[in-house]
Amino acid sequence: MSAQFGFEPEEIRTDESTRTARLKWVILIDRELDPGRAANAAVCVAAATATEVKGLLGPDGKDAAGAVHAGLPWAGCTILGATRAELAEIRAKVTDGVHVTDMPEAAQATRVYDDYLRQLAGDDAPAYLAVSLVGPRNRIDKLVKRLPLLQ
Repeated sequence: MSAQFGFEPEEIRTDESTRTARLKWVILIDRELDPGRAANAAVCVAAATATEVKGLLGPDGKDAAGAVHAGLPWAGCTILGATRAELAEIRAKVTDGVHVTDMPEAAQATRVYDDYLRQLAGDDAPAYLAVSLVGPRNRIDKLVKRLPLLQ
């Protein structure tokens, strides 16, 4: 998916509920991961998603003391728990019109990025630790069904 995917400037409505946004963002995390690895997986796919989906982040904000705070996802982001089987199934069902960023297990099994790329290249069915999806609300809801919030 190219960096052209996302919100058009006129769609960015920071004055409305996140539920009115055309696109919905969810991050699915392997619910068996320990909290540190789950947080790492969520942050990694969120960082990659934020750079690929235009208009996902709102404008910077300023507090009463004048300190600037970086823009956050204005349309929200829901973090859901899933089994590895559910992650693989959902990842396989993604179609055009839905942006996907995933984190294969190899990403946390290596400390050298080139090693990760080599492991990934040799794996025809990677196990996913996290999958980030951005797309039309009805498509995202259909993909994630009734997965629970990550606990």
